[in-house]
Amino acid sequence: MVLSDETLGGIEHADPTVYEAMRSDFVRWDDIDIVHRGTRHTSGGHGFAALGRKRLLEILHTRCRTLGVDLRFRTEAPPDLARTHDLVIAADGVNSTTREAHTHVFRPHVVSHHCRYIWLAADFPFDAFRFEIAETEHGVMQLHGYPYAPDASTVIIEMREEVWRSAGFDEATPQESIESCAKIFAETLRGRPLRSNKSTWTTFRTVVNAHWSHDNTVLLGDAAHTAHFSIGSGTKLAVEDALALAACLEEQPDLATALAAYETERKPVVASTQRAARASLEWFENLGLYLDQPPRQFAFNLLTRSRRVTHDNLRLRDARFTGSVEREFGCEPGTPPMFTPFRLRELTLRNRVVVSPMDMYSATDGLPDDFHLVHLGARALGGAGLVMTEMVCVSPEGRITPGCTGLYNGTQADAWKRITDFVHARSPGTAIGVQLGHSGRKGSTKLMWEGIDEPLPDGNWPVVAPSPIPYKADNQTPRELTPAQLADIREQFTAAAWRAARAGFDLLELHCAHGYLLSSFLSPLTNRRTDGYGGSLTERLRFPLEVFDAVRGVWPRERPMTVRISATDWAEGGNTAEDAVGIARAFAAHGADAIDVSTGQVVSEEHPEYGRSYQTPYADRIRHETGVPVIAVGAISSWDDVNSLLLAGRTDLCALARPHLYDPHWTLHAAAEQGYDGPGVAWPDPYRAGSRRPQTGRTDAPKPRLTLGG
Repeated sequence: MVLSDETLGGIEHADPTVYEAMRSDFVRWDDIDIVHRGTRHTSGGHGFAALGRKRLLEILHTRCRTLGVDLRFRTEAPPDLARTHDLVIAADGVNSTTREAHTHVFRPHVVSHHCRYIWLAADFPFDAFRFEIAETEHGVMQLHGYPYAPDASTVIIEMREEVWRSAGFDEATPQESIESCAKIFAETLRGRPLRSNKSTWTTFRTVVNAHWSHDNTVLLGDAAHTAHFSIGSGTKLAVEDALALAACLEEQPDLATALAAYETERKPVVASTQRAARASLEWFENLGLYLDQPPRQFAFNLLTRSRRVTHDNLRLRDARFTGSVEREFGCEPGTPPMFTPFRLRELTLRNRVVVSPMDMYSATDGLPDDFHLVHLGARALGGAGLVMTEMVCVSPEGRITPGCTGLYNGTQADAWKRITDFVHARSPGTAIGVQLGHSGRKGSTKLMWEGIDEPLPDGNWPVVAPSPIPYKADNQTPRELTPAQLADIREQFTAAAWRAARAGFDLLELHCAHGYLLSSFLSPLTNRRTDGYGGSLTERLRFPLEVFDAVRGVWPRERPMTVRISATDWAEGGNTAEDAVGIARAFAAHGADAIDVSTGQVVSEEHPEYGRSYQTPYADRIRHETGVPVIAVGAISSWDDVNSLLLAGRTDLCALARPHLYDPHWTLHAAAEQGYDGPGVAWPDPYRAGSRRPQTGRTDAPKPRLTLGG
């Protein structure tokens, strides 16, 4: 059992007697060892404290008896506890019978995952937290090991279901399984055997409950929530639940208020931990994607898999290890990963930051004006390597709203050229890209702040789609496009691309995401056609690829072209991560230089799983399975996130939207906050005086002396 310093502090505050008893038996260590392909990489400064689970129970039992608690074991709890007691705490684990008896109230959601694991022990202490990867004839297996006593270590063996079956573990006896695992990891185990405590292979299940209490019964620990063992949070969460519940019972005037306060306090914390645990779990499920990474990058990727350990705090823990990863990545000394250059065709971006396309809904008749000049010009001056326009529409009927910009006439092209000329003249080194798209069935709607995706009250124009399915019940039913109309729209894209080239854009992105026209061809939820443009994924790709080929044909050969896709529809029956890999591979085969990986917004009945960098795993998978460069987007908000994602090899570029609305100079400020002013950063001369982060507030340091001299 592993506990954090924060949890231990809570125990010490709540019950110093229990804390002191635990502290005397803690095994502590700082290092994490990662062993892959015969090479061990060590990262230090992590700080762990572990204790045997039996020893913890002994301490708690002793404390309970001292306080007069009546402990009963091997006894089924009577069904009428809630009637005979003031409070029932159901800490009856992942298979909670209490939870199942009241599913209509707790509303549990349980998800089983793709790996099998077995929890074992070794009769010697590892000298670090150890992750070891074994590439066997059956597939990849991994060992998670850590000491919990002076003479013992926990050893967890994990592998995907298909590997488990191929290795014969599905038919092996428990003892045969244990002996096989000991042979596979014999070097790590120093030739010693493994032992079990009635251990069996199992599949991890993530448990989430809508509610944690029912009348005077409350769930605690795994009964309420689970978090994958790879971030060591199961017991930690249960202990923290108990601390919070005890405090709420003490602080609140009655039981109902206390239980409500308990949920309010703990749910956000648990949700955050479960997101991190899910990211870690999925990383190990997809471990095979990363086996060919450079060794140190692989280690860094593993350490940062949950997104809780980042480049910046890993550098604080172990600067030497992090520095070696940076050098392997190609960073010059002192250069953050985000300020390394990246090349697409003949375009070299000075850094890895992209101002993501953001609809401004501020044009008149598709014409960009001074607002767009200031908006895009300010963000170009702000230091990003690439600034993207909003989705620029290829026809009046292809607009989302009356405020959307276009490139369907020469006047619009001239207005865009004014903007690109400003960027190239006033922010040399910043590239500006255009995103071309057609709204499809999501067109003829209100401005975002008037009612996103809601139909216009008047002045509507007809909308089109691959199939006559409205986006929502109140939206127009689109007309199904005929082959002749498809040809017309393809020509509209081609003409817009030609104008974009004349307007001086450095990069062109084809918008095939978010349920707009090309995206709606890709999804089986919105494309129900029975001709050659609907059916299998290959057929659904046909029209978007035709448009891509036509645009690529007129777009200057030396300038790159990217494609934005929705990597999942977040809806049953829609496109999945597997489909996204196929879509990305198809566009790459037709000449796409990078895939901009977003998700969702394809159907209104979607169920996204939001969280920190929540779309990044899709970009990561596409990058490693197809080899095509990717742009990651979605809840990436800090420069530390950007550095972490790049250094781990999960993306090539990071696109940020809302951070650039909050701070147009986000990239320059990121450089200043990291104390960096080298290649990849370009402060405009009029702004250079502000390139040093201003001091705020008072400090305890000596005041600077004023020196006057001739």
